Parts: sequence; structure tokens; C-alpha cells
Amino acid sequence: MSGSLSAVRVKVSPEVSPLQIQGRDRDYGNVLWKLPHLLDLSYSELEEKNLEIKAERLKGVTSDQMKKRFINYLEEEKGVKAMTVCFSDLEGKLQTLDFDKKHILSAEDNLTFDGSSIKGFTKLAQSDLRLRIDWTSFRWVPSDIFGTGKVLVFANVCNDDGSFYISDFRSQLAELCRELLEKDGMIVNVAPEIEGFLFKGCKAEQAYDEKVGFELATMSGYFNSLPQDTLRLFIDKFAEVQRALGFQNEKDHPEVAPAQFELNFRYSLALDTADQIQLYKLLARQVAKSMGFTACFLPKPVAGLNGSGMHINMSLAKDGTNIFFDAKGKTNLSETAWKFITGILANARDICMLMNPSVNAYRRLDPNFEAPNEIKVSAIDRGSMIRIPMGNEKSARVEVRTVAPDVNPYLCFYALIKAGLHGVNAGASAFEAMRAKVFDNEVGILPGSIYDALADFAASEMMTEIMGEENKEKYWSLKMNVAHRSPRDLGNRVKASEVLYHHEVSNQLIWGDF
Repeated sequence: MSGSLSAVRVKVSPEVSPLQIQGRDRDYGNVLWKLPHLLDLSYSELEEKNLEIKAERLKGVTSDQMKKRFINYLEEEKGVKAMTVCFSDLEGKLQTLDFDKKHILSAEDNLTFDGSSIKGFTKLAQSDLRLRIDWTSFRWVPSDIFGTGKVLVFANVCNDDGSFYISDFRSQLAELCRELLEKDGMIVNVAPEIEGFLFKGCKAEQAYDEKVGFELATMSGYFNSLPQDTLRLFIDKFAEVQRALGFQNEKDHPEVAPAQFELNFRYSLALDTADQIQLYKLLARQVAKSMGFTACFLPKPVAGLNGSGMHINMSLAKDGTNIFFDAKGKTNLSETAWKFITGILANARDICMLMNPSVNAYRRLDPNFEAPNEIKVSAIDRGSMIRIPMGNEKSARVEVRTVAPDVNPYLCFYALIKAGLHGVNAGASAFEAMRAKVFDNEVGILPGSIYDALADFAASEMMTEIMGEENKEKYWSLKMNVAHRSPRDLGNRVKASEVLYHHEVSNQLIWGDF
């Protein structure tokens, strides 16, 4: 139901719980009940509403410009009871809080939480942090996934004085994109290709036993899944939810490995795409759970099978024109695009830890399974870190294939943009040094273990420039802490430590038992 109803209570019956009659007229004998409905929109209504707001986002509307509109909406729409507010920690794990609507209306500028409970955030003595709602991210959500009467927003994390918190890379990505637009009239478009696995059992990761491994939900795979196969049913339901949230689906299909999936959606602005990646994984996990399965985004959860990646397609646009396209350029790419590629490749080992942030990720960088671990660019070689897909003036882009699906998308995009612009904005001599490093020497290889990646990360001046000293130290410490819980030589069997201590797996209690 989408209209607002007034509350009319004729008689209270002690035998009937309000939960049983919520949102409906009920006739118990001679007694007619009527309680306020909770917002419960159809999937087509959700898609229409969410696409309308997305169009405003893509036009560059600001949070302040949208704030009054949605405050008024919340005041008038009696069917909304709560707002789910999302943010991400330093490692990229999505965090959510439900605030009562009345509290949002009375104190939306004073939403606080305990930062010391979030990995990579504050110390206990400096625990309180604030959330500043990004009203442009407002979304209506399916009631069968989130519950009735809820809407969703993303928020940026702030200090007590209202300034952006240093370890919140959503706000840093937002600021970087704002600066590019204001100074250069430039926007960053991104489209991801997010792969995952479907495993039997609702908590397959938390209950992982390395002697048994994960149990695949089905043996069907690439392009050959039957219409009523388990994987196909999961993908179909997941696609419906994505569509309702305004993802603008393009194609969905089983991937190469059995029980592996990938659902692609239309490119969007970098910040919006990062938000959608966080929602993609959240929605996949919830849909899978409702079917008795686990949606897993570990980069290489099953030894001997293709791993899961998250290829990142990027382009820059100015005044509505894709400035990565040049019909006369090599592979139809402009000089700007080639400089962007060179900047990323020249800093590949430095940023590898941000693109492959877990112990398990370094199993995926195995050349026997189409691993994109060679620091080079190619239009055809899928072992290259960067591929150049076929494109025209609208679709010309670069595809960074190295990225794993368990990254912090805000931090990863921030680093890739910074590295690419490092090439675009370099002076002649500095760019020539980068170009020579990448193209005039033997092809380099990305780190083969998390320890090698952490060593490159720690020694990198580029990482200090991108993250700042404090964040760099925090991130290094978090990842080294996880690395020490797994053997240096991972062998052929996926170890329990790779799964149970993974930053996206909720198994907090085991840390104290190590």
C-alpha cells in the first residue's frame, strides 16, 4: 500500500497482537480494526521512485538541496516508521543503523554512534562520531528485504565539530569528485562487474571447516543454467531487488565456476556506484539467506575453481563528452585515457593492497585461472591488469581487472582515480619516467601474497599521499593482524583462518581466542 491512512482504533482485543493486524483492516466478530499502514510499495513503484531520485543524483543535485524535500516527505508520509542509515568502516564492511523517523525529524543533525566499536575508527577515549545524511542517496526499499515502513540513506562520518572524519573514505571520495567537477568540470563514471558464489547453508562462512570446504549450491555454471535451477532462481530474485532499487540492470548470468554469479548494472557516478556495490552485496546476502543459502564474496573461496573478481570499468567525462574516446587514438582511446592507464600501472604494486585487501585475495592472483596479475594493458589478454574493452564515443573506458569483490569500494575508487590522475597531471619528465617504468621494461607481476603486498604498501610514498599517514598506519595494522592468523604458505586448501578472520565475515568472538 502506498497511501497514508489515519489510525482508527474501535476496540482493543487482548487476544490479538498488533503485529498480527499491522497495516490491514481486520474483522474479529463485530469488531473492525484499522491501524496505520506501514509503507509497502510494489517493486514497480519502488523502481519508478528510485529512478526519479537517481536522475537527480546524476544531474549533480546536492544533499542540502534535497534535504528539505525529504524532510517534508517524512513528515507527511505516515507509513514510514524508520530510516536505515548506512556507512562503511575503513576496511569496507557495511554498517547499518535504524533511526526512528521521529528522531530523524527532530535530530537529523545530531546522529551519533560509538566509533570505537568500528574497526579502523576511533580509540575508546575518542569514541563518539556523527553521521551526516547524504540526502541525495535516499532510497525506497523492498519490504520483503528490509521490513515494512523503512527507507534507506547513506551517510558520511563526521567529527564532533561536523568536519569529515579522516577514516571515512565515502566522504573523501565525495570530496575528490566534487573538486574534480568544480575545478575541471570533470566527472568519473564507473561500472563494476561483481562476482560471487552461492553456497549451501545460511551461515556457510561463519561455520567454515577447512577439512570439508564450502558446498556449492548447484553444479550449473556459465550460460548453461536451467530456468528453474537453484542458481537461476537466486539470480532472478536478486535481479528483481536490484531493479527495484534503481540499479538499471543490464545483464545477469551464472559465471564460469559452478554456483558462481554476476549481475551487471549500468555505469553511474563513482560515489553512486560505490554505494550500489555495498547494496549489491547486502542484497545478495539477504536474498540468499531467505532461500537457505550463503552469498559469498571471498575472492577465492574454493581451491581449484575460478575465483571471484570485481572488474572496474572507468572513464572520465567533461561537458557530457567521454574524454577517454578518440576515434584516431590507439584502440580508440585518447591521450588522456592512456595517461590515466599509465598512472595506474606505474603505481600498481603500491595500490595492490587496496585492490586485494585479504589473505584469500592472493589465491585469486594465480595465472592458471585467468588471473589479472600482470602489470600491463591489453585489448585481448585477460591476464593483464588492465583491459581495453571495445567501445565507442559513449562506452570507451578502461577495465581494471585486478580488483577483488571484498574491497572497500570508496577507498579503492579513490586510490584508482588518484593513481590515474597522477599520470594525467604529471609533467613531461615525470610522465616519461612512469611510461618507461611500465612499457620499456619487462612486464611486472603483482604481489603473490598479502605479506608482499603489505611490504609494498608500507614502503609506498604514493600510499602516504593517498591515505595520509594515520590511515595508512591503521590499514596496515588491520591487515597485518589478519595476515598473522594464516600461514605464509597457503597451500592448496583454503584455510579456516582466511575465512573466519575475513573482514566481511561476522565472527568477532574468535579474535579473543587466537
